[in-house]
Amino acid sequence: MAYSTSITHHSLRRTPWIAAVALLAGCATQSDQRAPVSVPPPVRESIPAPAIPQAETPGATILVPPAAPPGVVVQPAPLPQPAPKPAISTTEGRALVARLLPAGIADRSGWAMDIYAAFAAMEIAPTPENVCAVVAITEQESSFHADPQVPGLSRIAWKEIEKQRGRSGIPKVVLWGALALPSPSGKSYSARLDAVKTERELSEIFEDFIGMVPLAKPFLENRNPVRTGGPMQVSVAFAESHAALRPYPYPVAGSIRHEVFRRRGGMYFGIAHLLDYQASYDSHLYRYADFNAGHYASRNAAFQYAVTQASGVPLALDGDLLRYQDGQAVKEAGATERAVRVLAKRLKMTNAEIRRDLELSRTADFERSRLYFRLYVLADSAAGKPAPRAMLPRIELKSPKITRKLTTDWFARRVDGRYQTCMARAL
Repeated sequence: MAYSTSITHHSLRRTPWIAAVALLAGCATQSDQRAPVSVPPPVRESIPAPAIPQAETPGATILVPPAAPPGVVVQPAPLPQPAPKPAISTTEGRALVARLLPAGIADRSGWAMDIYAAFAAMEIAPTPENVCAVVAITEQESSFHADPQVPGLSRIAWKEIEKQRGRSGIPKVVLWGALALPSPSGKSYSARLDAVKTERELSEIFEDFIGMVPLAKPFLENRNPVRTGGPMQVSVAFAESHAALRPYPYPVAGSIRHEVFRRRGGMYFGIAHLLDYQASYDSHLYRYADFNAGHYASRNAAFQYAVTQASGVPLALDGDLLRYQDGQAVKEAGATERAVRVLAKRLKMTNAEIRRDLELSRTADFERSRLYFRLYVLADSAAGKPAPRAMLPRIELKSPKITRKLTTDWFARRVDGRYQTCMARAL
């Protein structure tokens, strides 16, 4: 039956459809990829740093801070910038990308063009290291499929819808009545859910559903349950924030969300999330972890480890230095902030000053803060050796799509294995 245009505003308020829409808004079908609050300045190129001593802690990197006379606090120098390399032509760049792609992928030249175009647009050097990092993530996340299928997605979607229906107390008859309505495709929403195979399709079902209740759109359009997508499974929220700060180089087909599900947009925003931020890591391994857990998660996990070394307070090495709710830092101090406050006198900082510096923890500037430098002076002294400046976060991955125990550490090392295989092709 077609959706009647004779329904009045009064009758809309009395129908259960808005409640059913709100139910679908709570349905999450994959893990949240935590997006940074802001997008830091771009990295022009990423070149592995010279070899440095390795920490005894697995997955850790040591960077030795500058020496300081007793009683004197020396501010750290600005983060080092890689030396420029000779520019290569567009033809050479695309040829390099094509050569490093794995064998057997369809439309090899198309993938090479979209990957190189993203590098060029963001002025990221198309070095073998950077290209292979992108290849490894894409291979891990989608095996080079622009709109990858998710096994059992229909079952996952229905299970989550039923879970949210139960939590919301919405009667089944209301939900089933709403989903039985014909959608713009001609099929009912329930029939489309039964046949859904990709996150793009599920996202489109949700968009069509809220479109049938125009009054609900202003309240629900930002609550689409599909939060990641495309060949690199990049966060839609990250893509939207990145596009707000740096012009997107292509015409936008509908919305940035829609662009994420296209090959060109999915690769562009995935590459941005992986490489278009300043970090002092000596290995791409930590960028792989950050791709999964959020920018600077590896640096921040090492900071948490250093806080434990200096204070004796055990902390979860999850990379979150503040407490967050719905992606926003809350005023109440979390475990890491409370542990740092234990050291306030030794750091010669007030609680307000500690909080001010911790609020930089999702940016490159945190490494230039007084808290960061002074904390490592204490941690290095307590350990009798330099504490790690980067560590793989210890986070268990949770998602309706995941059927076994996986961690950020597992993800980063799995991607690194693919990276090493790609680098062998560069020889």
